[in-house]
Amino acid sequence: MPKVLTRDVAKALKRGVKIEITVGDKTANDFFIHDDEKFSTIGIVPYVYEILLVRFAKRWKKYIDSGQLVIRLWKHEQNSYHLKGIIVDSRYHLVTGSNINPRAWTLDLENGLLIDDAAKSLMPKVQPEIDAIYKHTTIVESYKQLDGIKDYPAKPQKLLNRIRMTQIDRILKRLL
Repeated sequence: MPKVLTRDVAKALKRGVKIEITVGDKTANDFFIHDDEKFSTIGIVPYVYEILLVRFAKRWKKYIDSGQLVIRLWKHEQNSYHLKGIIVDSRYHLVTGSNINPRAWTLDLENGLLIDDAAKSLMPKVQPEIDAIYKHTTIVESYKQLDGIKDYPAKPQKLLNRIRMTQIDRILKRLL
């Protein structure tokens, strides 16, 4: 997540706010390349996202353990996950085409709509959509249930190890 959003999530967790985050499984990423397909460099993107998710889950482990932070991993057949948005307190709804990552928040200029629904009248229509999304999610109870580099196929593993050795992962984190 962008630093400003990560900072706000951290503050909210420390105040006792319950947070739910849904992200796509690496195999639900548009850039995921199956083992039987020809691998190219862009194919490491889903693995980098998963590495960052593992780091996030490790960092906030105590909140995951307490149930205050719920991370859901979405996967449904061969479909990709391209959903973006934020709902806060069933009142504020950010609907956007912008990815919620550092690169998009600093470089992309995309429209978004922030709705302040003080009466929470949108939730009866939004909740069935959320339920439909959740139907295809698994709750991440520990970062250990996510794959690590050693679990990846040989080609992404080799490329990621080379990138990590040269510390380019910080640059990739910023660009992705």
